[in-house]
Amino acid sequence: MSVLKNINNVKRTVLQALTKNVGTSLSANGGKLNKAEIKRVLIVRPNHRLGNQLLITPIVEDVTNFFPDAKIDLFVKGNVAPIIFQNYKNIDHILRLPKQHFKQLLQYIKGWLSIRKEYYDIVINVVPNSSSGRLLTKFARGKYKFYGDDVEELQQKYSDYQHIAKNPVYNFRYCLSKLGVSCDYNEIPSLNIKLSSSEIATGKELLDKLVTDKNKKTISIYTYATGAKCYDETWWLEFHKRLKSEYPNHNILEILPVENVSQILFKEPSLYSKDIREMAAVIANTEVFISADGGVMHLASAAQTPVIGLFSVTSIGRYEPYNGKSKGLDTNNLTNDEIISEINKNILA
Repeated sequence: MSVLKNINNVKRTVLQALTKNVGTSLSANGGKLNKAEIKRVLIVRPNHRLGNQLLITPIVEDVTNFFPDAKIDLFVKGNVAPIIFQNYKNIDHILRLPKQHFKQLLQYIKGWLSIRKEYYDIVINVVPNSSSGRLLTKFARGKYKFYGDDVEELQQKYSDYQHIAKNPVYNFRYCLSKLGVSCDYNEIPSLNIKLSSSEIATGKELLDKLVTDKNKKTISIYTYATGAKCYDETWWLEFHKRLKSEYPNHNILEILPVENVSQILFKEPSLYSKDIREMAAVIANTEVFISADGGVMHLASAAQTPVIGLFSVTSIGRYEPYNGKSKGLDTNNLTNDEIISEINKNILA
């Protein structure tokens, strides 16, 4: 681990310890909440990673379902949120911190100050152990503030409570129930980038140009991941060989990372794109998407495609794709044949 990463880890641990008691949900004013009066909601998730911003689409969807006439502002980091949420009609403003705040300190300070421009009926912190998220929620002007702290009652009731996309939704509904709003705990919304019909049609046209036979269904794969999550060439080449033998009547399309590398040595047709909506639109036209845990796995899930997520180091319970027939697999305990069996059982049956 680099010196910089060690410093960042220490800084994160210290900040989390200092801010863990900042704010208490519902503490701002108390009383009963009148749904008709909720006009502005702020959702706080100051993180720049693609996956982490896609993982807040369910809470955005749930807030919209409860308050369809409310305008929603997002407080995030980096430049990807406007692309993800461009088709979300209730999103009003996207307040952003720069990705590298030490290099853009003035912009970073302006970003913090921007949160004070509006008064919100509800402020929601998505991740309770985010020190900046808690401080921003405290700093924002709002009537009701939900800090997202874990609720033991919900932990015992819901086996999927710790999932990073579902947890904020459960907590949000719990806070509403404490304010007198009826919550029937319907199914949690899935990740959704809300591709338009024209985007999906364009994705189909591009897919047809890339694959060997446009009349065959297509399996899409993504062989890259960051750090220890990345499976090596040996693993992917063996799995690719097994995939080819099991599905001779399918195309296989590799989605390439921005680094333009391939763990299967470019043995299949591939898509290289820096446009995440274009990537999602192509994936949306494939029958199943297979990859290690990461941002592009969540992008495929948000494209509403069945996903097989491969997990070796990160928590399935926290990050598993859950839309439709999607499934997370612990590859530490599965052979390639067993992975294929799970694909057949869950998606390609």
